[in-house]
Amino acid sequence: MASAAAASAAAAALVTAAPAAAGGRHCPRCGGRTGPLPAVCGACGYQAFLNPRPTGSAIILDGDRFLAILRARPPRAGWWDLPGGFCDGFEHPADAAVREAREELGVEIELGEFAGMYIGTYEFQDEPLPILDCFWVARITAGEITLDPSEGTEYTWLPLTDPPEMAFPTMDVALRNPLVRASSSRLAS
Repeated sequence: MASAAAASAAAAALVTAAPAAAGGRHCPRCGGRTGPLPAVCGACGYQAFLNPRPTGSAIILDGDRFLAILRARPPRAGWWDLPGGFCDGFEHPADAAVREAREELGVEIELGEFAGMYIGTYEFQDEPLPILDCFWVARITAGEITLDPSEGTEYTWLPLTDPPEMAFPTMDVALRNPLVRASSSRLAS
């Protein structure tokens, strides 16, 4: 799969660049000087790592279309996005996907098949952070879409057969997943 190879190449570039960009110059426990992450503090022995942050996202389908939100804030403001976001604390990514749909769209969703997990990048405070994007096929079960203006400026249903480039490359890969397209076919029939 060329798209999986491209995602792996992007992830490899991130792993190479991120530790230098993410710093890790001081120990979060004692304040001692350290090097780039991963690092071990010479003063107290604390180990710090640059691990991916998990996310949960929903590919909400209606027949052969999926719901997209035009991002209102950086990074990638003005790009089409899928409903989803970072997990809170020890929240499971599936629970985060359901919560984010409620917060961003004002609807309840039911998750279907797991559509994939991909390593990506998220720019935050001028640092490229590794993320672990988890996607589920979903459908709206209750409520009318009421977009949160802090999350998106508009929403639309886009064709799965020819989606635009999305805000994050992991979304492009997830939307091309044959499982997602098969789920779309089952919902349309």
